Amino acid sequence: MNVPKWPVSTEREMELLQEVLESDKWGGYHPFVPRLEQSFAAFQQSAYALAAVNGTVTLEMALEALGIGPGDEVIVPAISFVATASAVSRVGATPVFVDIEGDTFNIDPECVERAVSNDTKAIVVVHFGGPMADMDRLSKIGADHGLPLIEDAAHAAGSEWNGRRAGSIGIAGSFSFQNSKVMTAGEGGILTTSDPVFLERARSILDQGRKPDGGWFFHYELGTNYRMTALQAAVLLAQLERLPAQNALRERNAQTIRKGVPNIRFQCVPRKASVHTNYLLLGRVPNRDAFQRAVAAEGVPCTPFYPHTLYRNPLYLRGGCLVTPCPVAEACVQDSFWLPHRALLGSEDDAHEIACVLRNAVQ
Repeated sequence: MNVPKWPVSTEREMELLQEVLESDKWGGYHPFVPRLEQSFAAFQQSAYALAAVNGTVTLEMALEALGIGPGDEVIVPAISFVATASAVSRVGATPVFVDIEGDTFNIDPECVERAVSNDTKAIVVVHFGGPMADMDRLSKIGADHGLPLIEDAAHAAGSEWNGRRAGSIGIAGSFSFQNSKVMTAGEGGILTTSDPVFLERARSILDQGRKPDGGWFFHYELGTNYRMTALQAAVLLAQLERLPAQNALRERNAQTIRKGVPNIRFQCVPRKASVHTNYLLLGRVPNRDAFQRAVAAEGVPCTPFYPHTLYRNPLYLRGGCLVTPCPVAEACVQDSFWLPHRALLGSEDDAHEIACVLRNAVQ
């Protein structure tokens, strides 16, 4: 089975890294960092971007910039990586876990609406697996209740909702460049926004409380050092150049696999979310564990979903959160699986072969 490795690099990464190494600035003040910020902001249809050390701190930075802290509640989905919720906890607020939709794996707007309280200060929307969540309904909920939406777009570099890119609809979008992501420097993150006031607050937090042109030893806010290095930015500039073509290749191969295995309940992709990364090829099957073992035995990387919902992590079993009924999320833990995006970067013949493996395993 030919499943490409990931990450992928070329001479382009080496060329840009060499330029950094030959300079006298390897940290966050090399010109490659603002170049990445400007290029990625434009790619995601946002006015601004802030490059940071990883996608976890960009979530924390967004919450801090909004002034969210102790006594506040933030609505999050029950299915995501822990950083979606732990960022809320780390600023002293309370994550409120709500259910997901059983077909899209994204946060359920009806559950969000029911979870809003007088203490709710924001909604974190995860674009799970690549296809964006229902930003029409979620934006209306946010507007009706005066709540900012933070897009956790760790899976969604290049994803769209009705022609608008991830990170350009909410107050901010948080992206991850961790080792498995569709753009990667091993670690890294970026925060997008089109709000200049939010940008000023977030940039000061990122850069130890400084202000632009305010002097190196003048600190105006309680900030920290979240700056991305020039070495990370160099790699990511090269990665961004290849991303559109890789997203298109993943989409072609994902469609081949979906059509070849009609008896798997693959993640539903709403019409308005038709452009996306295919970061994960998600599905639901009966006898999931036996299916996963059969697929993996044939050399196709296959993960049996998360072992539990976010609120069943030991961290949250101790408290510090609110949990609404999440029967769909609990069911997905039992019957869902995913293939990583690298499985979609091969040839069309490879995609047909993967479809054959999945078809045989689900029978």
